[in-house]
Amino acid sequence: MKAILDGTVIAQSDETIVIEDNHYFPPGSINREFLRPSAHRSTCPWKGEAYYYDVVVGDVESRNAAWSYPHPKEAAAQIKDHVAFWKRVEVTR
Repeated sequence: MKAILDGTVIAQSDETIVIEDNHYFPPGSINREFLRPSAHRSTCPWKGEAYYYDVVVGDVESRNAAWSYPHPKEAAAQIKDHVAFWKRVEVTR
């Protein structure tokens, strides 16, 4: 799987974890140079608190387009520090 914004690969892995139709990319598969921490947070009842990132490629920015669970609840332990994408970031094979 690949996560792409404006033709640039943000993450790539054959070992994503799919939860609720979202591909969570393992920490080592992410080009973090394109992620900028956001102050935005959300809470999932069974996964815990999600931390968001803006995805930035050159002049193209997609705000809060990536998220991860650095401290997930036990039920979501397998996605600790993995990153999922949405909005303008295309996730494809």
